[in-house]
Amino acid sequence: MEGEGAYISDLKTIEENADYGYFIVMNSIELRKSIEENTSFTFSRSGGNGGQNVNKLNTKAHGKIHISGIKGLDERELSQVLKKLSGKINSENFLCIDVDDERYQDANRRIALDRLESWIKSAAYIKPRRKKTKPTAASREKRLAGKKIRSMIKKNRASNRSIDF
Repeated sequence: MEGEGAYISDLKTIEENADYGYFIVMNSIELRKSIEENTSFTFSRSGGNGGQNVNKLNTKAHGKIHISGIKGLDERELSQVLKKLSGKINSENFLCIDVDDERYQDANRRIALDRLESWIKSAAYIKPRRKKTKPTAASREKRLAGKKIRSMIKKNRASNRSIDF
């Protein structure tokens, strides 16, 4: 029941952050699982380094996942993903990725899954609202002291300019 424990800890995070005006609803474990299960891959020949390996084997990974296949996000996070990743989503609502970093098909597949997850997590992040605070008494005094010093410098400049003809 590892997944349920993670979900309960996610709920605790929601309760802790409710005071600050934002919620973290994303369930990372469910998100990772849905990406792995719902991403379909095709492979093709990769260009670049690799010698004969490049010409013989299909190592470049083309991955795509339908937006509806992404689980572990709430509605706000999903709409944020659609907005931020709109350039990587095609007309059929598939989020697409191409990876040819490594010489091995499985390594490129793993990299593609990791990148998809990081894209979705970073796009789904909802920035917390700033909690307004007042400046402390010490910082106000420091600011006023700085202004007073600056004022004195400018006054002294004016008095030092005596024009004698």
